[in-house]
Order: sequence, then C-alpha cells, then structure tokens
Amino acid sequence: MKPKNRKLGGSDTRFAYALLAPSLILLALLIGYPMIYNILISFQDVPVNPKMASEFVGLSNYIAVFQDKGFYHSVFITLVFTVLVTVISTAFGLAIAVFMNRDFVGKKMVNSIIILSYVVPAVCLIFAWRYMFNNIYGIINYIIVDVLHLAKEVPLWFDQPASAFILVTIFAIWKFFPYAYMSFVAILQSIDKSLYEAADMDGANSWQKFMTVTYPAIKPTLVTVVSLRTIWVFYIYTEVYLLTKQVDVLGVYLYDMAFATHDFGKAAAISIILFVVIFSLVMLIRKKVLRVEEDE
Repeated sequence: MKPKNRKLGGSDTRFAYALLAPSLILLALLIGYPMIYNILISFQDVPVNPKMASEFVGLSNYIAVFQDKGFYHSVFITLVFTVLVTVISTAFGLAIAVFMNRDFVGKKMVNSIIILSYVVPAVCLIFAWRYMFNNIYGIINYIIVDVLHLAKEVPLWFDQPASAFILVTIFAIWKFFPYAYMSFVAILQSIDKSLYEAADMDGANSWQKFMTVTYPAIKPTLVTVVSLRTIWVFYIYTEVYLLTKQVDVLGVYLYDMAFATHDFGKAAAISIILFVVIFSLVMLIRKKVLRVEEDE
C-alpha cells in the first residue's frame, strides 16, 4: 500500500510558523527595515545633523540623479567593468575547471593554489598589489624600467584612469575567478563519465563533447554563478576604493555622494535606481542563459 501524503494544517502549520518566526523577524530587522528606510529617505532632504528634521522633497533626488553627468559616467564605467570581470572570470574559472577535471599527481596542491586568491582577505591582496605596482619601490616598475628597460620613466599605474581601470579589472578577475572554478568543479565531478565515453565512440571532438555533455549539466550552475557575480561586481566598492581613486565605479560614486558631500537623500535615490537596474539585468541574464527548456 502506498503511504498517504499528510498535509500540514491546523496545529502543524502554526507550529511550523512558530519555528520560522525568529528567522523571519531577524530578516525583517536586518533587511526589511533598512530597505524601507532607504526608500523613505530617497524622497527627503536629510540634514547632516540628526537632531534636525528631514524635509520631504518628492522626486527631486531622483531628478537630480538623472541630471548628474557624473552618474552616467559612473554607470558606464561600472557596466564595462561588470561585463569584463563577470565574463572573463566565469570563462576562466570554467576553463580551468574543465582542464582540472581529471586525476593527476599534486591535484590537491594545485587546487589550493588556485583558490588562494579567493580565501585570502581582500585587504591583504590589495596592499600586496599596491606594493608591487608602487611608483618608487614596486617590483613591477623595477622589472620594466631597471631590468627590461621597456620604459624610461616609471609608470604611474594607479594614478592614471586608463591604467588604473585595467589593473583593477585584472585584480577583480584574479580575485573572483576561483568562485566560478569551485562551482564548476563540483558539478563536473557529478557528470557520468560514460557520457564522454559514448561521445568519443561517436567521434565527437572536445568542443562537441563540451556542448552536448558538459554544457547541459553546468547550465544551472552557470546561471547562478553569472547572476551572483554580476550582482557582487556591480556593487563592488572595497577593492576599487582601496586600490585607486581613479576608477569611479558606482560603489565609489555612491560612497562619495553619501559621506563626502553628505547628500544622503540623493545617495538613497541612487541605491534604489541601482537596485532596479541590477534586478532587471539579472533577470535578463537568466532569460538569455537559461532559455526555456522546451525551446531546446
């Protein structure tokens, strides 16, 4: 006899909600309240002095944001930065994961080295990079100028917008690609090896095996990695701000707006706009990458 499915109801449902209540209350306090408060102050002119009352200004903060040329410049820089870091770090992590999906001597040691940049605190990595590219005693300038004689003058890496953007992008790719690598390694190990053997018997090359066997298996993980990485990179602040002041991504722009100019209402409006943008962007990514299964 098949066991009957028991539906929750009455006391069971109340008991389940009672167990969930502490977590729901904590989420409401940590996420819900700040979000609602942020929406409220985006419609207000908030004074620096907390003892002074805020003034309701309606959509003025949002209008000011859309009239600010610096905002559009920051959005453009952030979009380029996000696309480069997300695409390259994901592709790089996937490529290494596919290459490492085999047994060889020293695999554990190699894995440890690969994920090192992801597990080491960001501040340590940032100051190591600042030391390497230091204008006076950095090892990179020493090799370029004194050893290889590729330049007569010391390059000011983090003082020029173009070179600073390139270095920050490379740093972010190097810092974040292990996340994609670990995600893909986990799913690749679950793929049945007999599928690859069958593809070999059919005469499939490496690319065909990837598209017919590997890609369908990693597609859900790929969507998750791309979505999360897009969100994290789009809101990046610490790595960029501590490396250089020349790359005006939205995280840095928002920080300066809130704590340098003390325009809290406009900063709140920017954060709401960014939430809408990133939510739409992630939904678009999911739609493009995860094309409805019935279309395949």
